[in-house]
Amino acid sequence: MKSKTNDKIDLFERRPVPSAVLQLSLPIVVSSMVTILYNLADTFFVGMLNNPVQNAAVTLVYPVVLAFNAVNNLFGVGVSSAMSRNLGSKAYDQVRSCSAFGFYGALASGLVFSLLCTLFRNPLLLLLGADAETRGATLGYMSWTVCCGALPAILNVVQSYMVRSEGSTVHASIGTMSGCLLNIVLDPIFILPWGLNMGAAGAGLATFLSNCVACLYFILLARFKGKNTYVSMDPRRLRQLTRQQVRSILGVGVPASIQNLLNVLGSTLLNNFTAPFGAAAIAAMGISQKLYMIPMQISLGFSQGMMPLVSYNYASGNHPRMKQAILFALRIIVIAMLALSVVYGLTAPAMIRAFMDSEEIIGYGTRFLRVMSLGFVFLCTDFLAVGVFQALGMGRYALFFAICRKLVLETPLLFVLNHFYPLYGLPFAQLITEIFLCCLGLVMLRKIFRMG
Repeated sequence: MKSKTNDKIDLFERRPVPSAVLQLSLPIVVSSMVTILYNLADTFFVGMLNNPVQNAAVTLVYPVVLAFNAVNNLFGVGVSSAMSRNLGSKAYDQVRSCSAFGFYGALASGLVFSLLCTLFRNPLLLLLGADAETRGATLGYMSWTVCCGALPAILNVVQSYMVRSEGSTVHASIGTMSGCLLNIVLDPIFILPWGLNMGAAGAGLATFLSNCVACLYFILLARFKGKNTYVSMDPRRLRQLTRQQVRSILGVGVPASIQNLLNVLGSTLLNNFTAPFGAAAIAAMGISQKLYMIPMQISLGFSQGMMPLVSYNYASGNHPRMKQAILFALRIIVIAMLALSVVYGLTAPAMIRAFMDSEEIIGYGTRFLRVMSLGFVFLCTDFLAVGVFQALGMGRYALFFAICRKLVLETPLLFVLNHFYPLYGLPFAQLITEIFLCCLGLVMLRKIFRMG
C-alpha cells in the first residue's frame, strides 16, 4: 500500500497542475466519448430500421434512464467527494467506510428502482408520453434497460466514481469502456433484421448485458487489488462510518441527486411538448439530444476529472494549487467547446442524416441542433462550477444551480417559448438557461477564489 499511497500523494500534491489535471481528466473524457458512442449506438442502429416508432421508443424511455443518475449522483458524487476529501485529510479508514456505504447504497437503490418501475410500468409509460402507436416498442426497450437493467446500470457507474476518487482514472475508464464497447458490438446483432430482429427491445437487451459486464469488472478489480485500493465492499466497514461522514456524503449527494431528478422532469416535459408533432419530431429531438451529449459528456469528463484534485487540495489546505487546477481545466474546456460549436453549426444536417435518412427528421433535427450548439461554451462553464461545488462539499450551491436551471428558468421558458414559437422554440429554453447559469457560475467561482 505504501508505494500506491506515495503515487497518489505525488499525483495530488507534487505533480505539475496541467499534468495532474490531464492525467485525471483525459481517461474520463475518453471513456465518456466511448459512452457517447454506446448511447448513440442504440439510436444509430435502431435508426437503420427507418421506423420512427422504434426510434421514438428510445427517446421516450430516456428520462427514466436519466433518472438513474439521481441514484448515481447520490452515492457516486457524494461518496467520491467524501473519499477524496478524506484522502486529503489522511483519514484512510473513513475512505474505505465511505466506499462501502456507496456500494451497498447503490445495490439497494438499484433493486428498488427495478421493482418500482416493473410494478408501475403502465402509468409510467403514459407519463413518458407513449401512445397507442409507440407503446409496444417503448415497453420492449424499457423492460430491458430499466425493469431488468437498473441495478447493473447504477452499480457500475457508482463503482466507477469511487475508483476515480482515489486517482485510478484508467481503471475507471476501462470498466466503463468495456461495457460500452460490448454494447456497440451487440446492438446490430440484436436490433437488425439480419440478426435477432428485436428492434428497440434488442437495443435494451444489449444495454443490459453490457452494464452487467462493466459491473463485474469493478467487482473483480476490487477483489484483485485487495489492500491496494481504498474501495471496499466489506459490509463490516459500514459500522465504522461516522454520522459526520454520512452527513458529508448526503450533503453533496442529495443536491446532486435532486439536480438529476429535475433533469428528468425537464426531459419528460420536452418529450411531451414534442409528442403532438408526431413520431418524426420525437425522433429528431431524440437524435439531437443524443448528439448534444458529446459536448455535455466532454464537459462533464473534465469537471469530474478535476474533482479529486480539487477536493484533495482543498482538504489539505493547498488552495493555490486548487485554484490552478480549476483555471487550467476551464481554459482547456472552453477552447474545446468553441471548436465543437463551429463543427455542429456547419455539419448539423449531415449529423442528423447519419442516423435517419428522412428529410422531415433532418429538417427538424438541423434546426434543433444548431440552436443547441450555441450554448456549448456556457454549458461547460456551468458544469465546471457545479463540479467545484461538489468537490468542496458545497452541495447547497449545486442544489441552488439545479433549482435555477429547471424550476426557475428552463421549465417556465419551455411553456412560454412553445406557446409563441411552437416546437422550434423548445431548444431556445436550454440556450437561455445556460447563458444565465454561466454568468452566475463565474460570479460564484470568483467568490470561492477569494478563500484562503
